[in-house]
Amino acid sequence: MSRGLLVVISGPSGAGKGTICKALMDKKPEVHLSVSATTRLPRPGEREGESYYFLSEETFRSMIAQNGFIEWACFCQNYYGTPREKVEEQLAAGRDVILEIEVQGAMQVQSKFPEAVFVFVVPPSLTELEHRLCGRGTEEPAVIRERLKTALWEYSNIEKYNYILLNDSVESAVMRLAAIIDAEKMRTERNAEFLTEVFKQKKGLI
Repeated sequence: MSRGLLVVISGPSGAGKGTICKALMDKKPEVHLSVSATTRLPRPGEREGESYYFLSEETFRSMIAQNGFIEWACFCQNYYGTPREKVEEQLAAGRDVILEIEVQGAMQVQSKFPEAVFVFVVPPSLTELEHRLCGRGTEEPAVIRERLKTALWEYSNIEKYNYILLNDSVESAVMRLAAIIDAEKMRTERNAEFLTEVFKQKKGLI
């Protein structure tokens, strides 16, 4: 059985990463969307194992010490990370795995999984990004300015990604992402077992 493909999705707040990933699950239900772990308390409507794995800080720190995360970070006094065991299980079973994480986390993954595919989601323009953030109506202008400042820093790392995924519409973006995954799975270096079998058959014909 071929090992699954690890796909890392990043992009600025407001680019539509989460929406694209959820829509991809509907189009390709065989793909596994990784669930992160956190030490923050659950919010109304969030469910254990679906929204996050909710851990105590002691448990989280213990997992860090045991190299139990593919990537992790601390934001606003809460820890967030991607459990290594869950991802490895899915990849070993031949399932493709999507990680929706920030740029800092993606760089950690890149050092550990150089064979992974890194996709950076962008809106049509920074002006459109600002419109999307303002359109939420849930954040103060100062917060929006800070998010745009962060977005500029994230854009400065875009060359570290394999693909830029334009999100001009969710439907189009999902089709492009599905095409990226399909194309990556056909790369010769990812099909060593198939090629080995072909060459075995070739020997029998000569």
